[in-house]
Amino acid sequence: MFNLRKFQMNCIMSYENLILSQEGALSVITINRPQSLNALNATTISELSHALDSIADDDACRAVIITGSGEKSFVAGADIKEFSDYGTADAEQLARTGQDSLFNKIENMRKPVLAAVNGFALGGGLELALACHIRYASENAKLGLPEVTLGLIPGYGGTQRLPKLVGKGLASEMIFSAKMISAERAKEIGLVNEVFSPEELLNKTKELATQIARNSPMAISKAIAAINLYDTEHGFETEIKSFGELFEMEDKREGVAAFLEKRKPNF
Repeated sequence: MFNLRKFQMNCIMSYENLILSQEGALSVITINRPQSLNALNATTISELSHALDSIADDDACRAVIITGSGEKSFVAGADIKEFSDYGTADAEQLARTGQDSLFNKIENMRKPVLAAVNGFALGGGLELALACHIRYASENAKLGLPEVTLGLIPGYGGTQRLPKLVGKGLASEMIFSAKMISAERAKEIGLVNEVFSPEELLNKTKELATQIARNSPMAISKAIAAINLYDTEHGFETEIKSFGELFEMEDKREGVAAFLEKRKPNF
């Protein structure tokens, strides 16, 4: 019998810039380019997209964590050398392909994706964290969108996702000034959920992911879809329809039965 999980683990060795580990119901993706502070190049984006596809098909996985290797950097931006000589058409394709193959894929994953931001999260690195559903950061994290210093703007969703989290004014300030902010400031404005020491960060992120993984995966999937439509004309209608659809599903029957029987549900 074909063992998908074993097959996925065998494929891990093919990744050049990632480390993918399975810990019970959690999948941990570590971006591993320490020589370039884990900067996103085309290979890394492609590998992240592939890894997420494999995780999406693995029913044993209930939550995903993305982090960077070491304590200096989550992702220190895009690899500028790769696109320094691009023209308009190539640049538009770069942004479109990156958004479609990775950043939008993360946001729309039916499993929750948590970012453990360990150090610099700049440019495309911050945009990667923004695409995740939840963000924890280390005390030494620095977050920012420095694209205007290169005569550019964020191209992987930063102008859209950052205002939704922190508001138009603060997002404009960060993007126009290109300044980096501290982890504590990021928590104050709602950009990250919690801040921990570098030593605690990954374990604290795993604790939250494990708590999430105990809950109904179908309900969480529906919640992600509804939350992603926050502040749109379709948000309330999606919530209403999803609420109704869940009443016909096994997770709802098990959850209600467990509550009435005063036991923990087995999703």
